[in-house]
Amino acid sequence: MSVRSRIGKSSASIEESSYWLDSDPHEPQSQLEIAIEGLETMAINYTILEDEVEASQHVAGLFASMINRKPQCVLGLATGGTPVKVYSNLCRRFLAGEVAFEQVTTFNLDEYVGLPPGHEQSYRSFMNEQLFRHVDVPLEQTHFPDAGRLVINDGVVDSESANSIAADYEALIERTGGIDLQLLGIGTNGHIAFNEPGSTIDSMTRLVGLTESTIAANARFFEDASDVPRQAFTMGIATILRARKIVLMATGESKAEAVASAINGAVTSDNPASFLQTHSDTLFVLDKAAASAIA
Repeated sequence: MSVRSRIGKSSASIEESSYWLDSDPHEPQSQLEIAIEGLETMAINYTILEDEVEASQHVAGLFASMINRKPQCVLGLATGGTPVKVYSNLCRRFLAGEVAFEQVTTFNLDEYVGLPPGHEQSYRSFMNEQLFRHVDVPLEQTHFPDAGRLVINDGVVDSESANSIAADYEALIERTGGIDLQLLGIGTNGHIAFNEPGSTIDSMTRLVGLTESTIAANARFFEDASDVPRQAFTMGIATILRARKIVLMATGESKAEAVASAINGAVTSDNPASFLQTHSDTLFVLDKAAASAIA
């Protein structure tokens, strides 16, 4: 059970957080007011579950509840190891007739540069394998930054094509009415999507270079570390903060310090997840290990 508090505790129950979904998902999207100085912050709500399995079931329940309340909802989705069990649980709910995706639209946080969509490690392939091919969402309603359009001449990125790809993604999100519920993971350095430390609160979708720590963390998905892409398109911090609701899931002790800093620390680009303190409807779903450093 979740509690609306900075010091969240959970019982064995993993029912959906009804309080968190109480606000109307149909209400108009508010515009983010960006102010680097004097940011208005608020306590981040969080809930602590026993382990990764319970945390994944809980997050899947939040997404299923959103879809059932608003069948034409727009979901922001993440990749990596954290959401795999979330997507598996959503597939099981679909097969059980508990949720349908046929009217849902999705936007993924990011996509690698240099991998074709059919590459097994592209984020498009990841989502197809983990979720899309197992549910009834039409693939034309699932969206990623179109990294394949990037023009690179003699190793030099054409900035005009990069800016066009980013602007088109932002415009497409806006045309759908904005993201109703955004799923995030968190890196050990506090990055969300590919917004690494140093990212600013006003950053939008853009082409970024990946840090050595992120490249190293992603190397486990590739046969050779040299195959890991060095660049990606990512939603920006401002893009993420425009979502009506955000749920960040973190599991494992390696995420504990980043989580504690994001919740209790200063709002700073040194920990991009700390910018979530400026969002009015964010929930962290944690297992006990990931919550272990919260004071």
